[in-house]
Amino acid sequence: MRNPRGGRSEPSLYGEFSERLHGDHWQPDVDVFETEDAFVVRAELAGVRRGDLRVTVDGEVLRVRGIRAGGGARAVRLHQMEIATGPFERSLRIPSEVDRERVTAHLEDGLLTVTMEKRKPVRRSVPVERE
Repeated sequence: MRNPRGGRSEPSLYGEFSERLHGDHWQPDVDVFETEDAFVVRAELAGVRRGDLRVTVDGEVLRVRGIRAGGGARAVRLHQMEIATGPFERSLRIPSEVDRERVTAHLEDGLLTVTMEKRKPVRRSVPVERE
């Protein structure tokens, strides 16, 4: 199987988890793609409850933030940790052709799907004036 993040494919002691930590928060993995009618962002957020999730559009930025509660019993000795808990945030620049009033978000089976519909092109006739 091809490593979607590129780079080394053999296992390492700490994996790529440390690359997703940024200060006091972590960043979820996302896919961004375009359809004929919309731009779509899909974020991997397994274990995040809808009430702990916030999606905002602020100018040219789509921001997904929230918190994933820690789970499971306390380990006596931690061997490996790759599942981030605590606060997270991911910010993405929105393409200019997105209609910011027509953005929807849907959380199902650990995947958040944010659909940003494209603006419909406005065609109008421009009168030519005399000099």
